Amino acid sequence: MQLILLERVEGLGNVGDEVAVRPGYGRNFLLPQGKAELANDANRKVFERRRELLEANQRNELEQAEALAEKLRGLTLSLVRATSDGEHLYGSVSTHELADLLSETGHQVERRQVIVDDAIKVVGDHPFRVRLHPDVTAELTLTIESENV
Repeated sequence: MQLILLERVEGLGNVGDEVAVRPGYGRNFLLPQGKAELANDANRKVFERRRELLEANQRNELEQAEALAEKLRGLTLSLVRATSDGEHLYGSVSTHELADLLSETGHQVERRQVIVDDAIKVVGDHPFRVRLHPDVTAELTLTIESENV
């Protein structure tokens, strides 16, 4: 399936790139979310007229993401959780909880933007990332303290 990208898609391309993708990915993700449109002559002409506006919107989103990333970089969040032996948590910390913690600090972040490499199941400092834009990621730290201490 040939598509024209209307915004930057990580691992696929930039605004205006014509890409070949599997039909399911195009039909179920890219087209419904407005990230791409079918690559035919009519859509190519419409895209060329809209190119400047789409590229300007993309630059604006990138600038906003970079500004938010500067605010978030180096931020340390704290969380107190119950532990079984003073070290291991009952369960693990989810990306939803991290997004809620960020919201409490005044930074609106969606759960799907929070990236945790390893499950957070013990007391201590844990790094995690927030992907604000395909090109912008902020590194943060979560400090978990034991409730039993």
